[in-house]
Amino acid sequence: MDTLTRTAVSATLHCLTGCAIGEVLGMVISTALGWHDAASILLAIALAFLFGYALAMRPVLKAGIGFRQAVGVALAADTVSIAVMELVDNAILLAIPGAMDAGVTSLLFWGSLAVALAVAFVVTVPVNRWMIARGKGHAVAHHYHHHQ
Repeated sequence: MDTLTRTAVSATLHCLTGCAIGEVLGMVISTALGWHDAASILLAIALAFLFGYALAMRPVLKAGIGFRQAVGVALAADTVSIAVMELVDNAILLAIPGAMDAGVTSLLFWGSLAVALAVAFVVTVPVNRWMIARGKGHAVAHHYHHHQ
């Protein structure tokens, strides 16, 4: 695996972490509140972006960059990656019969989420690779990771 692909895989794993945290937390909250599909998906997506950006900002802030600039770096680094991952992830969850209605104690819930996130990861890696090769996306934040 070449360096560019390794960087894209690393960036996508980072994105996957924020998305997974947001997805799980969103589903747990919406299930507890008895929300239906649309509200559940919107909350999960909002939390995926929130956690994705927070994870992206962490090394930037640690490198001594101010909060406002760190927000800009996070937006530039992860917006497309998170958007692609969330689009694919939620499309798959909607396509799996019963997945959106499965409770968080259900194997169907966790299995569907695992499959959806895995497919979203596979789809997002080449997107991130393409962006990084052009100096966009995670390439904007990559040099801040060395300060951790």
